[in-house]
Amino acid sequence: MSGVSTSTHGEHLIRAEVWSQQLKDRLEEELIGWKYIDLLTGEFPDGDELNIPSIGAMEVQDYAEGQQIKYTSMDTGMYKFRITEYKQSGTYVYDKFKQDSMYSARVINSFVPEMHRALAERMETDAMKVGPLKQTPNNPNLINGAAHRFVASGTGATLVPEDFAKARYALRKANNPMSRLVAIVDPSVEFALSTMTNLTNHISNPDWKGSISTGITTGMRFITNIFGFEVYTSDFLHRNVASETISSYGGTIAAGVNNLFFALDAKPFVGAIRQAPRVESERNKDFQRDEYVLTCRYGLDLYRPESFVSILSATDQVYA
Repeated sequence: MSGVSTSTHGEHLIRAEVWSQQLKDRLEEELIGWKYIDLLTGEFPDGDELNIPSIGAMEVQDYAEGQQIKYTSMDTGMYKFRITEYKQSGTYVYDKFKQDSMYSARVINSFVPEMHRALAERMETDAMKVGPLKQTPNNPNLINGAAHRFVASGTGATLVPEDFAKARYALRKANNPMSRLVAIVDPSVEFALSTMTNLTNHISNPDWKGSISTGITTGMRFITNIFGFEVYTSDFLHRNVASETISSYGGTIAAGVNNLFFALDAKPFVGAIRQAPRVESERNKDFQRDEYVLTCRYGLDLYRPESFVSILSATDQVYA
C-alpha cells in the first residue's frame, strides 16, 4: 500500500526554503539635534549668504569737573551666515524586479521614508558637529578666563559630574542665561556615570536613588538634571579622528567624542533650510526603470561661541 511521506514525496511537495511575508527593518535612534537650532525663517529672499550686524559694549571712563568729555565709538561687527549644504538621495527600481519580486510593492513604498530618514540622520550629524568644528582644536578656547573646550577629568578621560560643574562655570562666566542648560552626551558617558562608585555621594539628589534598578535614563533623557543641565544621550555626536592635547585642561585624549553643553536661551546655534526636502520621481524608458530623487539645501552655524562648551571624553573605557 502506497502513501505520502516525507521520505518519498518531500523533494516535490515540501518547499526547500520558506520566505516570510515580513520585511525586517532597522532600529532607528531618536533624533534631537535640530530642535536646538534657532531657524532663520524667512531671512533669505535670495542668495545663500545672510549678513547679521552685531553691536558690542560702550566704554566708561573717569570724569572730573571741568574736563572735556571723551567720546568713543561703539564696537560693531558683522556675522555672516551661509547656506553650505546641498544634499541628495536617489534610487531606482527596474521593471523586472517589480514583476518578479513578491516584496516589490513594500520595497517601493519604503523608498521615500528611507530617503527622508537618511537625510534626517545626515542633518542630525551636521547639527551635532557644528559646535565642535567651529572651535579651535588643541586649545581651551578661553572666554573670560574659562575653558570652553577641555578633556574630561575622570579616570581614562571619562566624563564625571565635576565636568558638568566646569561647563556650568564656563557658561556663567560668559554671561549666559542659566535657566535652560542642555547637555548631550555619548552613551559611554551614561555608562560611566551608571557604574560610578557611590554616585549618590557625588550628586545629592533623591532621584538617583533608584538608578541601579531602573537605569539613569528614560529614553534618551537622564532621569534628573546634573548641575542644572537637562541631559540627553545621542549616538550622533562628533568623534575626533586624531588625538588632541589641551594642556592644563585635561591633557591628551586619543580620538575622543565631543559632548555638547550649551545655554539654550542664548540661542547658540542657528540654521536655515533654503530648500525643504523635496522628492521627485520619473520614468526612465531607456533603462526600463522608475527613478526617485530627494534633494535639500540648508546651513548650520555656531552663532554664539560663548554659549557653547565641548568636553572631550573617551569611548573606549566601557570594556577597559
